Amino acid sequence: MKMLILGASYGSLLSTKLLMAGHEVTLICRDETARLINKDGTHVRIKLRGEDEFRNLHSKDFTGTVTAATPDSVNPVDFDMICLAMQEPQYSEPSVRTLMEKIAASKKPCLSIMNMPPLPYLRRIKNLENAKLESCYCDPELWANFEPGLMSLCSPDPQAFRPAGEPANILHVGLPTNFKAAAFANPKHTAMLRELEKDIAAVTLDGLDVPVKLRVYDSLFVPMAKWSMLLTGNFRCIMQEGEQSIRDAVLGDVEASQAIYSWVDALSRQLGADSVDQVPFEKYKTAANSLLKPSSGARAVGAGAKRIERVDRLVQLIGAEMGTKNSAVDALVAVVDARLDKNTRIA
Repeated sequence: MKMLILGASYGSLLSTKLLMAGHEVTLICRDETARLINKDGTHVRIKLRGEDEFRNLHSKDFTGTVTAATPDSVNPVDFDMICLAMQEPQYSEPSVRTLMEKIAASKKPCLSIMNMPPLPYLRRIKNLENAKLESCYCDPELWANFEPGLMSLCSPDPQAFRPAGEPANILHVGLPTNFKAAAFANPKHTAMLRELEKDIAAVTLDGLDVPVKLRVYDSLFVPMAKWSMLLTGNFRCIMQEGEQSIRDAVLGDVEASQAIYSWVDALSRQLGADSVDQVPFEKYKTAANSLLKPSSGARAVGAGAKRIERVDRLVQLIGAEMGTKNSAVDALVAVVDARLDKNTRIA
């Protein structure tokens, strides 16, 4: 299968799994990064199950092929499926925006592994078909021509980051959990997802299982289990002054964390989710013990970013649409607003 992945950082994790399964991947990135990847490939550092040391998964060691390209050098019609793996504000960059327009016109199925669910995906949910959510997006018009049924969402549960000071083709996986994808509206497109799921599941290395699978679900709400994690951990890494690790955000006040987590889960159930779609707080609390760095959004804010993915604001607004609110969520949204406003004024 030929996959086009927008984003060579987090996208290189899914890319590596696809390469190990023998598929063909094109990664969209900046010109300098593209030259680096085309010369040296990608490197993903990950622990295999039962091992204590990290392995280096080098793209050139696998049967699949990877090519890196700039946004203006590809044609979406040449691919079987498109994967959106950039941060939501990045899609507004002119060359990427032009590519997104071509992707919408191509009518190819799109799988998002963004934290911020694409607006067309939310339109697949009955309670959100006409909800006024555009203000949460950096460029809501970007999504206007995408057909909702051609958009699926994949919960980006694996935690990974580019190590500071190292080349842009290296990704370090701190928490090797699974990608959990919702089905497409068209069974033919869902069958493509399930083929990828099967191929990735069959991969082993030196006889060992390789973590980070692709799991496909019929429910539209399974990927939304990430929302409670994001608001309980990731966004609470952003403090009035400075940043904290996800572990400290979650475990610093467990009672407060559980209250936010439970409210977001209840909101998802109000939208139509079933409890089986969700991850219990205790499981997330255990995982948080190993998340020793601030979230990517918090690191971006600390580095002066003026825009980040605003899942916090999205959840707050969806709550208002559904007639519910949470004071702790309102407070964390206000902190993020203030930090971004400060960055804007400083710039």
